Amino acid sequence: MTTRPSVVVVGGGIAGLAAAWELTGAQEGPSESTPRIELIEESEHLGGALTTLEFCDRVIDLGPDGFLARRPEALALAKELGLEDQLEAICAAGASIWLKGALEELPAGLVLGVPTDAKSLKAMKGLSWSSRWSAWRDQHAPRKLKVTDDVSIGLILRTKLGGELTYQLIEPMVGGIQAGRVDELSAAAVFPALYDAAQRGGSLMKALRGAGHTGPVAERVLGPLFMTLRGGVGSLADELTRQLSERGVVVRTGTAVSALRPTPSGTYPWEVDTSDTTTGASAVILATPAPVAGRLTSALDEVLTQLQSITSAGAAVITFVFDAADTTLPPTGTGVLVPLATEWHDDVMMITAITFLDRKWAHLRRDGQILLRAHVGRIDDRRCEVLSDDALAQRVRDELTTILGRVGAPIDVCVQRWPQGLPQYYVGHLDLVARARHALSPFSIRLAGSAYDGVGVPASVGSGRRAAREVLTLLANSDQS
Repeated sequence: MTTRPSVVVVGGGIAGLAAAWELTGAQEGPSESTPRIELIEESEHLGGALTTLEFCDRVIDLGPDGFLARRPEALALAKELGLEDQLEAICAAGASIWLKGALEELPAGLVLGVPTDAKSLKAMKGLSWSSRWSAWRDQHAPRKLKVTDDVSIGLILRTKLGGELTYQLIEPMVGGIQAGRVDELSAAAVFPALYDAAQRGGSLMKALRGAGHTGPVAERVLGPLFMTLRGGVGSLADELTRQLSERGVVVRTGTAVSALRPTPSGTYPWEVDTSDTTTGASAVILATPAPVAGRLTSALDEVLTQLQSITSAGAAVITFVFDAADTTLPPTGTGVLVPLATEWHDDVMMITAITFLDRKWAHLRRDGQILLRAHVGRIDDRRCEVLSDDALAQRVRDELTTILGRVGAPIDVCVQRWPQGLPQYYVGHLDLVARARHALSPFSIRLAGSAYDGVGVPASVGSGRRAAREVLTLLANSDQS
């Protein structure tokens, strides 16, 4: 009698859940060849940062509130799960930035904050003449920069566009996505369009034109840029969990994996240990933070210890409901960006961005109310960690008053902390990940998650499903041999 294959997925974030979905046959469902699947998650919650809360007569996300719709992975998964009628496109566009004590509307044509036409910066009073000249120079007489190996985003931007545009205009957006600093983040891993543009030489801005696919023509051809689910992005993880349970996946929460051991003489080639169990596995998918994966696999190859160098930035989101009658917002746009080191009294601002959630998503609107979310925390700014929830909410509200001009007493407030929220892709990240995967290639162990292939929801979904497909191929090949 042939032993049924067994796959253990370690980590129950969206990547691990997506891997289990793929392992169980995805949209087609399980078949006779579907392996036994066990998913083990250290926390009590499945879905990682995809989690929701009932808040002031609405369901809000405490993690990502939407996802990039022009990447197919999250959208396709939602449709496979039967959530197509819950999909909702973003219903506003544009944003502002807080520069030199005033709100300024961000110009059109930016690609992750990088201007693509010097003329678009003319109306920005918070930018100096010299910074606008730097943009003109890149367009007409660009500085030379030879890029062969991976370099930081900051090196490219400072060389081509100067320091002011880099730190005051561009870093608030591209650095904010990763909660990191552009002088440390890998151009090849975080901003490949910028890396490719720099390698081509010539004007950086000209090379980036079209990379963002912005404007009404792109909207008609490619569809909306961002989407969400009316039950929250967290409902994607909830529905996955429900359907995986129906498919017979063994789901264990509140359980940490303590060891991953080869068992050459056993029924299965691997054993996955927790404090009180051992599970035999034909294959293992590690959808954990990279340091955990590095610790579990370090005995297999010294290269894998380098996974423990992939650090994560902590962040927090503070969601407020205000009375619309005593709170002022910019006339248009979905939010405000705040450059790092923006002076505020005898300190610098903690807020890095503000999102007007009920402008972005129609289902969150309520008459007479404003639903707003402030983002704090970066890799080198951990001030929010030492403040209580009440103190943090008060500090953020005081900063909001400076930025928005008029902010009333909140009707309600919610503080959500993500101590290890965003992995940092430093220079050389792609090589590090490639070496780790190459070291694991002789073994039936695969890596998945936001530490490797992108921090967004679509990237994490794609990473999990790709690891699962590789495992299914390994199992099929082992059956034939």
